Parts: sequence; structure tokens; C-alpha cells
Amino acid sequence: MKIIYTWILARPNKLFYIRCNDAKIFLKSIIKSVTLIEAAGGLVVNPAGNFLFIYRNDKWDLPKGKIEKDEKTKEAAVREVEEECGIKVSKLKEKICKTYHVYINRGEVVLKKTHWFNMECKGKEKLKPQKEEGITDVRWFEKEHIEPIIDNTFPSILDVLHKEKLATNKLMPH
Repeated sequence: MKIIYTWILARPNKLFYIRCNDAKIFLKSIIKSVTLIEAAGGLVVNPAGNFLFIYRNDKWDLPKGKIEKDEKTKEAAVREVEEECGIKVSKLKEKICKTYHVYINRGEVVLKKTHWFNMECKGKEKLKPQKEEGITDVRWFEKEHIEPIIDNTFPSILDVLHKEKLATNKLMPH
């Protein structure tokens, strides 16, 4: 993974494929070769049918965070959404998917596996971005007006939006 990721970083905005006989076995070998961090988060909808997004590191994102020791995945997803956005999740629904993304942390290649869930929020709480996590904005978006998200987010977030039929094109714009 360290070799592949170095190659990827040197070629921004390029798509590539890795040919292998068994994708699951290959993914397991990748996971063994790097630090794996498990996280959980949610796609939150309110009674008006609007979706909750956060703005961090100059990109739109979905609220998520690391699963703590001895914490269940679903509990972590709800906790992170509530902490990062200042809301109360009223209903945890079905799992959407898992995504994987890679980043560098203290010079080390890290693989983050995120478990995504559908959630509902009933309240009219004032949204409160968790500034200490680098979140500068939290906002509700109508389903028909999420183009700014699609134009400025991460591929893994597009995977979640695509799965929920909120985005029709999986590929990043450019």
C-alpha cells in the first residue's frame, strides 16, 4: 500500500485500476500492510427531507469519527454525528455501506474504514460545528441542491451519496 499510495500522490486526478485474481484477498493484504482505523458516521435527514453536511479542510463531508475502544459501531456513528454537528439523532436506521480511504498521518500511510448509517433528526436544534475537530460549517441541504457537495467532496463520500441515489455520477468532477 505504501508503494501504491506514493504512486497515487504523484499522479493527482488520475484514475487507475489494480488487476488481481481475488479483490477480497488483495484488500485483506492491503489492510495487513498498513495501520487500519475504524470509523463510523451518518447520512442524516430531517423531517423536511434535507440532508446534513459538514465543512472541514475546505471540503464538504459527512460527520464521522473513530470508533472508541469497546464502543459498538452504531453507538460510535450516533455519537460522532451528535458531537460534530450539535444535534440529537432521533433514529438510527439501516447501514448504508462501508468505505475505505487512505491518508498520511505522521508520515505513516493509514487506511480508514468507515461504516455509514442512515439517521434521522427530529429536532430544530441550532447546528453547532465542532471547531476543535476543524469543522467550520454544518448545514442542511435540500436533495435537489447538493451540487456544491458533489463538486467539492471526497470520493468515499460520493460512494455514500451514490448508494443513496443522491449522486448519479461516482467519478470526481475534473
